[in-house]
This record gives sequence, structure tokens and C-alpha cells, in this order.
Amino acid sequence: MPATTKKDVIKICKERNVSFIRLWFTDILGQVKSFAISINELGHALEEGMGFDGSSITGYQSIEESDMIAMPDPSTFCMIPWRPQDKPVGRMICDVLNPDGSPYVGDPRYVLKLALERMKKMGYDHMYLGPELEFFYFKNDQTTDILDKGGYFDLTSLDVASDLRRDTVNALEAMGIRIEYSHHEVAPSQHEIDMRYDDALKMADNVVTYRIVVKEIATQHGVYATFMPKPIFGVNGSGMHTHQSLFKGSKNAFFSPKDSSGLSDTAKHYVAGLLKHSKEMSAVFAQTVNSYKRLVPGYEAPVYIAWSRRNRSALVRVPMYHPGKELATRAELRCPDPACNPYLTFAAMLHAGLEGIEKKYKFTAPVEKNLYHLSNEEREAIGVESLPGSLGEAIELLENSTLMKKALGDHVFSRYIALKKAEYDAYRIQVTPWEHERYLSIV
Repeated sequence: MPATTKKDVIKICKERNVSFIRLWFTDILGQVKSFAISINELGHALEEGMGFDGSSITGYQSIEESDMIAMPDPSTFCMIPWRPQDKPVGRMICDVLNPDGSPYVGDPRYVLKLALERMKKMGYDHMYLGPELEFFYFKNDQTTDILDKGGYFDLTSLDVASDLRRDTVNALEAMGIRIEYSHHEVAPSQHEIDMRYDDALKMADNVVTYRIVVKEIATQHGVYATFMPKPIFGVNGSGMHTHQSLFKGSKNAFFSPKDSSGLSDTAKHYVAGLLKHSKEMSAVFAQTVNSYKRLVPGYEAPVYIAWSRRNRSALVRVPMYHPGKELATRAELRCPDPACNPYLTFAAMLHAGLEGIEKKYKFTAPVEKNLYHLSNEEREAIGVESLPGSLGEAIELLENSTLMKKALGDHVFSRYIALKKAEYDAYRIQVTPWEHERYLSIV
């Protein structure tokens, strides 16, 4: 049985003779921060939390107000399967608090909790998410030398990473994460392991855990795993297609048996919200310079702001695997990448969708044409716009977004923009090997 209370955690640790517990939280960009406590400190940590220096965490506090508390969430407790079993190590994800015990506004987990509060005030009980994280295996962290030349769903000797995926799935399930399936993806040495859908907060925790597990198991096998959106020129990059739906109790608020598409008005307004606000939240779900090397036409990365039922070139897809089935009715946002901060990304998506519901945004007709094959003039004629073409453009759109400021909160909004501007400025002045090769001989 999984732990759900403080007493459960203490009981399991005693029964399993746990020696250390690692406490995890993320910085503003989604990087996991961790420190270990001994079993002797567990009771204190569960009751009062553990202090740390917030000024040393990217996007957190200034040095004048640096005292922070990491408060473990007992429902996230699990054993770390790659640690020695004779001296087992547990893990809990933390909420970050101020010294007075109030939630810290710079904690990405709290940002998502606030978005879920808005959802519940609007009458919905659950946001269910099913993100599909793609990643690459390379021979080491110094090269992009691939392990195989397999393609989508290949089951051949080319797929030498089958054992890697198997061990990763076993580790994820040992940590309480349900896996639906795993397979080789389109690009050479590219893979995907799909988690079973779950509540938004738990899924954000699962995404953070997933990325750590994939990398740890790869290291055990002597290779390197990366969630970089576009690590290899000329092949598909890695996305994080995110399936989402809202529920009232056990009823899917996105489903309507009376509609030809199976979509309720709630779903239509939600999708309209995702589309309308996609540009301004792009810097959140695609937060790196490299993200915009993936978001280009021709590599199955959706950049055109439209929705469809079957057309994978559109930004939002309403999957038709099980038409007319209530629980399967959902919307899939295809533009996020796996390098994002899942707490902020899920919060941004939820706010965009709720805004569409609240303000009853107009739902446009689906675009079933392959948008990659249309000219700019043809896309313009049917009113299809594009996502920003660079991190710089995305930051500018984010900075002018009233909704994203509301979604992220003043602290995260301003710190996040400052960090991303600094990153883009560093990129703009960097001289690359490509420039040497392209220009040295002719200038």
C-alpha cells in the first residue's frame, strides 16, 4: 500500500529499515533540487519541514530573505529502486514554505495548486493529464552518437534500447507510476514511455520523477539520456504531447453524446482557450532556445494554431481512438516539450482553458488539411497563425500577457522572464561553430 499520511511514512521506513530519505523540490525552471536527511530526522521533517537557503535556488528569494522551508508531502513517499536494497533510501517531494509556514509564492508546485483552486471554484473536481515525454539515448553526455537506427514502433535488433526501456518501466512502476506502454519513436535512438493519465498535481510530480528515473537507469547502463527538445539536426525533436480533460466527479466534462464530435461546450471553450493563448504561454511550455529549433515545420512538431480530429500538424488534436467513449474524450496539446517545468506548464494550460470556458471563447471549425503543405498565403486565408519562432519572440509575448501573469503570479512571472531574457541574450551574442564554417572562408 502506498503511503498517504505521516504515520504511514514512518511505519514503512521502520519496516524497511530505511537509512536516508531524499527530499525533492524544483527551482523555477523545473530543475530538481534535492538533499538527504537521516531516518532520525524524519519525524521532525514531517512535522516542521527542513530549512534551506532560498537565495541559492534559481528564481527564488534574494539573499536578504533567503530562509525557506521544504515541507515533505507524505503522499509522494516511495522507495528509490536504484539505491542499494540492503540500505534502502526513500523519497518525498516537498512543498516550499515561508518561515511562518505559509506557502511560498515562488514554488512552482504552489503555482499549479493555485490553478487547481481556480478550477474547483468553477465547479470542476479534477484535471486529468496524460503527457507523452519523448527522449534520446546517446553513447555519453559529450556526443550525440546514437545507439540505434530504429524508427517508429520498430521491433528489430536495431532497437538495442529495449532492455533500457524495460528497466526504466520497472523502476517507474516501483515508484508508484503506472505505465501504459513504451516504444521506439520516429527518430534514431529516440524513445517514449507513456504514463497512465492522472490528476494534474500528481502528474506534475510524476513528470519530474520520470525524467530523473530515465536518466538514472541510462547511467546504470553506461549511456546518456536527454530530454533536450532538438538534439540532432535533420530529424524529429522530442515533444511532450499533453492529453487533458476536466471532470466533475466521475463525469467527463469534455464529453457530449449529442455532439457530432463528441465534445461538450465546455471542451470547445477549453480548446478555444488553449488556441487563443498558445502564443503567450509558449515561453512556458517551450522554455529553451533549443525548443524553437524543434518548433519548425516538417518534423511533426506542431507550430500552426488550429485544432483537428486526426490531423497531427495542428496544435490541438481531439484523438479519435475511441469515438463516443466518455472517458476517452480529451484534448491533446502537441506543442510542449519535455524540458519544460511541468508545474508551470500545466498551470498555464489550465488557466488558458478555464479562461476560454469562463469567457465562452468562440470555437472554430477543425482544420483537417496537412498544414505543413499549405503556403503562408493559404494558411493566412483560413486564419491559421503560427507559434513564435524564437525564444526572444516568445518572451515578449509572455511579458505582455495579463493571463500568464495571473497564472504564474507576480513573483514567478517577473523572475521567470528575467531568467529567460538573460538566456536569450547569452544565445544572441554566442558565436557558433556553424558560423565559423559558414562565414570564415567568405568574409
